[in-house]
Amino acid sequence: MERKNKHHRPIGIFDSGVGGLSVLREVRHQFPAEDLLYIADQAHVPYGIRSREDVLGFSEGIVRYLLNKKVKLVIIACNTASAVALEFLRKSYPGLPFVGMEPAVKPAAEETSTGIVGVLATPATFQGALYASTVERFARGVKILPDTCPGLVELIEEGKINHPGTREILEKALYPMLDKGVDEVVMGCTHYPFVIPLIQEIVGNDVQVIDPAPAVARQAGRLLAEYDLLTDGGGKGKTEFLTSGDPKEFERIIGELLNLEASVERLSWVGGELKED
Repeated sequence: MERKNKHHRPIGIFDSGVGGLSVLREVRHQFPAEDLLYIADQAHVPYGIRSREDVLGFSEGIVRYLLNKKVKLVIIACNTASAVALEFLRKSYPGLPFVGMEPAVKPAAEETSTGIVGVLATPATFQGALYASTVERFARGVKILPDTCPGLVELIEEGKINHPGTREILEKALYPMLDKGVDEVVMGCTHYPFVIPLIQEIVGNDVQVIDPAPAVARQAGRLLAEYDLLTDGGGKGKTEFLTSGDPKEFERIIGELLNLEASVERLSWVGGELKED
């Protein structure tokens, strides 16, 4: 069945690097007919250690590029960028639906039996108002154990999912949580779902590890339906990948993380704007 042009515009997804691929994977699973446009700002990865002003500037520059590409919805597949820029972007571009990331503290707080929940996220996410508001609203009476897992994003960016260094970082974060009785561990960074199998191996089957990507994809679907933007008909949508880093290296990582052969185009930052090479 041929798709109607009115709806045949891509969904824009962006992150500082490869982490948002965990969200793209779930969006593709739930909405296979949609076209997706993924931007990895690898020239600036990781966002979690950068200033608020920098992250805001990068995020707005990416959104301006996506608007030029006629996207119908933007998923900020980065917890740091969501914490810093989501509300600003919604106010600045009121005609464009946005979906952001927030640590899945609510389901963890509802499901914990011990009353102790671990959250793995970047410093910027923990310091943001979005995280504080989520904890305040949904986790009263629950003890939250945070850890920033320094260096983990960089290893995942390199595709070192089962690397000894990756295990060492995770064990350092998770063993103290286990000693304190944690039974829920929340992924507060989109990079981290790629190491969920390793996390589960470390914490055991009695601890639930929560990936927020399925809920984010469902929210995107709700907004697409609400704005009458769902792609009509069947067929398989195409996915376009772009990076401000090394396209060949990103192609390799996509192959490792998604088991997918992909062609990646390069973007460059020029005066605060993304330009195609």
